[in-house]
Amino acid sequence: MVELRTGTSTSSRSGGGMARRLRQLGMLGISQAGVTLIAFLTQVLLARSLPKADFGAFMSVISLVTLAGPLAIFGVAEFWLQRFGREGPRAFRWVRPSIVLVVVTSGLLVLALVGWGLLDRDDSVTAGLRIGLAPIILSLVAMALSGSALQLQGAYGQLAALQLAPQVGRLLVALLTGFFGLSALMVALGYAFVAAVTVVISVLVIAPFWYARATLEGHTQVLGRPARAPRMSHLVGGTSLFLLGSLFYQLGMQLGIVTSAEFLSPEAAAVLAVPMTLLTAIYLLPRIVYQQYFLAKLHRWSRSNRSAVLIAYRAGTVGMIGLGLLVGLVVAVAGRYAIPLIFGAEYRPSVPVMAILALAIPLRFGSASVESLLMSGGLVRQKVLYQGLGSLVYLAALATAIPMFGVAGAAWATVLSEAILLVLFWSRVKRNVVAGAQLPSWAEIRRTVTRG
Repeated sequence: MVELRTGTSTSSRSGGGMARRLRQLGMLGISQAGVTLIAFLTQVLLARSLPKADFGAFMSVISLVTLAGPLAIFGVAEFWLQRFGREGPRAFRWVRPSIVLVVVTSGLLVLALVGWGLLDRDDSVTAGLRIGLAPIILSLVAMALSGSALQLQGAYGQLAALQLAPQVGRLLVALLTGFFGLSALMVALGYAFVAAVTVVISVLVIAPFWYARATLEGHTQVLGRPARAPRMSHLVGGTSLFLLGSLFYQLGMQLGIVTSAEFLSPEAAAVLAVPMTLLTAIYLLPRIVYQQYFLAKLHRWSRSNRSAVLIAYRAGTVGMIGLGLLVGLVVAVAGRYAIPLIFGAEYRPSVPVMAILALAIPLRFGSASVESLLMSGGLVRQKVLYQGLGSLVYLAALATAIPMFGVAGAAWATVLSEAILLVLFWSRVKRNVVAGAQLPSWAEIRRTVTRG
C-alpha cells in the first residue's frame, strides 16, 4: 500500500465546466430513470407470468435479500465517498480493510440465507428461492463498491452503464419467463446468473482501488511513504452511521412485504408488493432532486449562504409536500384503473392498498426536503437516530395492524411511520437549522429565484 499526496488538479479537461456538470447530471438522471423503469417493467412481467402465490413468495425473498444488503455493504460504499473526499488519495489505506470487512459480512449473510433455505421443510418454493437468490447479496455489495469507485474517478458514463446492466439482465430473465413459462425457481437461478456476472464486472472496476492505482477526479497523485493501515475498530466505527441509515431506509421499503409473506400468505405479499413497486418508482423523484442534485449545494450553502438555506427550507419543503399531494391524488385515482390493467385482474385487491399508501407520498416528499437539511447541517447522527425510531414504530405498527387488518394494516403502518419521520425531521430542523431565523417571504423567494 502506498500513500499519495493530494493536490487540486488544475489541468483543463475536455468538456469541463458547467456543460460537463450538466452532462454528468443528465447521465445520472437518465440512468436512474432507466433503472426504475426497467425494474418496474420486470416486476410487471413477473407478476403476469408467475402464479400469484409464487410471485408473492419471490417478492418476499427479494425484499429479504434487499434488507440484507445494507448489512452486507456495512456502510463501506458511502464511507469511501466520505474518506476520499476528506483525505484524497491517502484514503486508499482504507480500501483493503473495508473490502475484507464486506467479504466477511456478505459471506456470512449468504451462508445464513442458504442455511435457512436448507432447513425450511414447510415451504419448498420459498426455501428454494432463498437459496437461489442468496448470491444477489454479493452483487449488491459489488455494485455499491464499484459505484463509489466510479464516482470517485468521475466516470459517470461507466457508472450509468453499470447501474443499468443488471436491471437489463433481470428484464431478459422476465421476458424468458413470459415466453417459456419458467418457474419461480428458474427465475431465481436466472437472477443468480445475472448477479454473478455483475460481481465479475464490479471486481474489475474495484481492482485499481485495491492496488491504489486508480486516478481520482480532482486530485494529482504522487508516490510517498507507505500509509499505515487503519484498525478494523476505526473502520467499523466510521461505517456504522452509514450502515444504520441504509438499513433503516430499506426497512421502510421492504419490511411490510416480508412480514406479510411470513404472517399472512405469499398471495398477501403479492398484493402489497404491487403498490410498493409503484411507490419505489415514484420515490425516484425526491431522490434525484435532493440526493443527486441539491445535497451538495446544501452542504456548501450551510457554510456560506444562510439565506439560500432558509429559502430551501421554506420553498423546498412546502413545494415538495404540495407536489407529493398532487402525485398522491393522481396515484390514488389512477391506481383504481392502472393496477388491474397493468398487473392483471387478479391484483384488484391491491387497489385499496394503493389508495392508503398514496397518503405516504406527500409525507415522503416532505421528509426528503427536511432530511437533506439535517445532513447538510451536520446532524447525521440525529437523522439516523430518528430513522431508527421510525423503524421501531413501523415494526410495532406492523405487529399490531397486520393481525387485525391484514395487508391494509401493513399499508397503514407504512403511512404512520412516514408521518412520524416527517415530524421528527421537521422538528429537529426547526430547532437546530433555522432556529430564530426570519424566514424569507414568498415575494423575496420569487425575486431570488428569478434573479437566478
